[in-house]
Amino acid sequence: MTTRLSAETLATLADRADVPGYDRAALRPGIVHIGVGNFHRAHQAVYLDRLFRAGLGHDWALIGAGVMPGDAAMRETLAAQDYLTTVVEQDADGAHATITAGMIDFLPAGDAEAIVDRLSQADIRIASMTITEGGYYLDSDGHFDPTHPAIAADAANPDAPKTVFGMLVAALARRRAAGVQPFTVMSCDNIPHNGVVARAAVTGLARQIDADLGEWISANVAFPNGMVDRITPATGDRERADVKASFGIDDAWPVYCEPFTQWVLEDNFPAGRPPLEEVGVQFVPDVTPYELMKIRILNGGHAVIAYPAGLLDIHFVHEAMEHPLVRGFLARIEAEEIVPTVPPVPDTDLNEYYQLIEGRFANPKIGDTVRRLCLDGSNRQPKFIIPTIADRLTAGAGVEGLALESALWCRYCYGETESGAEIAPNDPNWERLQPVARAAKDDPAAWLAMEDIYGAVGHDPRFAEAFATALNALWSDGVVAVLTRYVNG
Repeated sequence: MTTRLSAETLATLADRADVPGYDRAALRPGIVHIGVGNFHRAHQAVYLDRLFRAGLGHDWALIGAGVMPGDAAMRETLAAQDYLTTVVEQDADGAHATITAGMIDFLPAGDAEAIVDRLSQADIRIASMTITEGGYYLDSDGHFDPTHPAIAADAANPDAPKTVFGMLVAALARRRAAGVQPFTVMSCDNIPHNGVVARAAVTGLARQIDADLGEWISANVAFPNGMVDRITPATGDRERADVKASFGIDDAWPVYCEPFTQWVLEDNFPAGRPPLEEVGVQFVPDVTPYELMKIRILNGGHAVIAYPAGLLDIHFVHEAMEHPLVRGFLARIEAEEIVPTVPPVPDTDLNEYYQLIEGRFANPKIGDTVRRLCLDGSNRQPKFIIPTIADRLTAGAGVEGLALESALWCRYCYGETESGAEIAPNDPNWERLQPVARAAKDDPAAWLAMEDIYGAVGHDPRFAEAFATALNALWSDGVVAVLTRYVNG
């Protein structure tokens, strides 16, 4: 028997999933979250649901919001099931379903007036967001780009903003004019110093609109940095069918994820915050060590396995970890080139952390795809891989493995796997990357000439030589032979 997920049917699902015992009608909003995707619903929304189940923080319920076209479909889907979500945690030992109920509303997608108005109200004390790494309007140096057309348009028409940051600025301006304490802006995106990056975007746009407003925001609005972590694949027909078959729940957009979750936050919330430390969030003075550890070892590790697996026509991430060459490539490059660049982290053994990551990647139940890991390399490589290369070069250390990782990315962007299968475009800049990757087959330097991606690393002769050697070998000998030589030392 399958039951459609809704507030009306919630009590009847208690024998199939953990259902919330708190009174949803008694929840009061405290957070507007922009970007209600799978990761948010498996992470921030789960922590808040746990808090509400503990009888705490009932004035911190979520209101969803979004500015992208896809957000309208998410809003429609969630509204039809009373904003409830089935979160399925899976590992080799089994699966466990929890229904979260901490979201109580979802504003009309892209409706600037509705979003700005709700953000302007005093009960909203945190504006959080998950807008992906590419949503911060950064230039080639990783700094906020005030000349980006979307930002320039909002600066010219601040009363009808289209971007997340335009809406945040407009709401903060209203709160300032009304004498209402500003909300805290909390980025939940997987980028280094996400609070610093969010501050640059909000204040940068505000200063274009009104210099005094920009200074007021800089002086009065908090932007805590945070590190977020939970492997959460996209939802497809596979997950929709499984939640029906395994749990008898008809959820139009369930979330599947690993059991592991981590959230480390700097404790900088002048307008108040929910007591999330009661449900496992780590509040620290400086998130930098945790952030660097995760970005280099986990996100960098994802990049390491992504491109060889993609070129070998491997579909799922756990299948990549079952391939001895892919797993061996990851193990050696982490041990020799990535982990040694990570500074000490409080109360953490970095080698044990890597072993945890390796086990998470190998989880056979998650269904995370290699293609998802390969996505958006032009945005991810400069954040997750190239800074590690730069540190290795500065230290005079070897970069053989990292150069091979970069060569594998270039080979992937050629658009054809080892078997000759076409690789469909898998990067917002694919139309630029593919011609350069094809030119690099005969001239590897063409790939490193992409200044916005490689910067000074691309000009370093040690890296350039190692990259050219690796790329030429991939073309002459193939992925399997090159990986075999590397793994065997």
